[in-house]
Amino acid sequence: MKVDEIFDTLLENLKVGDANDLIAARRDEITKALNKDFRSVVGSTANRLMVGSYGRHTAIKGVSDLDMIHILPASLRSNYSSETGPRRMLNRVRDDLKARYPGTDIKVDQCVVRVTFVSSKFKFEVQPAFENDDGSFEYPDTKSDSWRTTKPREEIAATRECNDRTSKNMRHLARMARAWKDANGVAMGGLLIDTLVHRFFEGTGEYDDKGSLWYDFMVRDFFEFLMDEPDKDYYLALGSNQRVYVKKRFQAKAKKAYNRCLEAIADEGKAAANKKWREVFGTAVPLAASSSARAFKDTEEFIESRYPVDIRESVAIDCKVSQNGWRTASLREMLVNKTLLLPNKELDFSIIDCTVSPPYDVRWKVLNRGDEAERRDNIRGGIIPPNRAGHAHHERTSFRGEHVVECYVIKDGIVVARDVIDVPISANAA
Repeated sequence: MKVDEIFDTLLENLKVGDANDLIAARRDEITKALNKDFRSVVGSTANRLMVGSYGRHTAIKGVSDLDMIHILPASLRSNYSSETGPRRMLNRVRDDLKARYPGTDIKVDQCVVRVTFVSSKFKFEVQPAFENDDGSFEYPDTKSDSWRTTKPREEIAATRECNDRTSKNMRHLARMARAWKDANGVAMGGLLIDTLVHRFFEGTGEYDDKGSLWYDFMVRDFFEFLMDEPDKDYYLALGSNQRVYVKKRFQAKAKKAYNRCLEAIADEGKAAANKKWREVFGTAVPLAASSSARAFKDTEEFIESRYPVDIRESVAIDCKVSQNGWRTASLREMLVNKTLLLPNKELDFSIIDCTVSPPYDVRWKVLNRGDEAERRDNIRGGIIPPNRAGHAHHERTSFRGEHVVECYVIKDGIVVARDVIDVPISANAA
């Protein structure tokens, strides 16, 4: 496939799509319920502003967090100015929405009222706020018992300006960066992604007038920009210059993506290029027609076909490698030392770090790769539950190949964290 065909299809597959209608319906019903209480108006969908990734038009398919400001009547400001005001306001919004959705999980979460629509696989975070003369908003914060300032309109305006200046490439790159985040388990928030994309375009005009034929070079240069970024606790958000915090280092995974980009560019026009781009951006990248010397069943499943994926937390997995008469070793350490596995080893995969608050579900994928897996018709790759206590999973080495094991953490029906580990086996069992 040609470069522009690959990236045009990728971006088409990343569109929020039909979910827009359901999101709009939920948004309007929430707004009507609040307008009925705060303004005694029935059926009105005014006085709201979609913010966050969805409001900046950089969200992608599978978006699960919808951020919305409900603009309060200015006449109520003095009634909620005391220390108890923020909590009273959020409780009032919560009660209004509980009356509208009595069977839905609705709770106050510091600065917002979170409405979790489990059947729809997304949640609204509703933030009541007073609008200031300069277009900023004052929102309630129950942690500080005060009203704080946010400037989402400035972030939306900065996104729009950059997108117009770069021939729509700003939003295209922001969406592809989200696909990379979700496919590779990069714990980054949407505002941080958009801020980094904005900074990238501030530093170069190379792609301001380029189309999708140049996107292979554009994403390569973007990942090079990311991997060279110094460690920071926070960035100043595009437009608003408010602090947006870094959850976890992203440079190492950006470097891996950069190297995959180089390989894909070198394989341009070959089926291998599509596979390399898939490693960067996930299953939204189309596969090219290819043939194998052997007939085998491609049994690999993809988590995106089972659950929405919206990575916002992190998980780390490791594996204890053991065999009778041998010292137990860490697979991660073996990989660092470039030590290959031999057959007949016991493999115990486990989660060693996870930022997702329980309860949550875990699924695993064991994918065999290489000529030997194809010859044996033993690709595997199914999405399976743990087979050991504590969300752990046990396997045994059998035959050579560059195999991989992946772990998915699922919260409220959404994959919110994922990690992968290589399992290189150097020989076949006797």
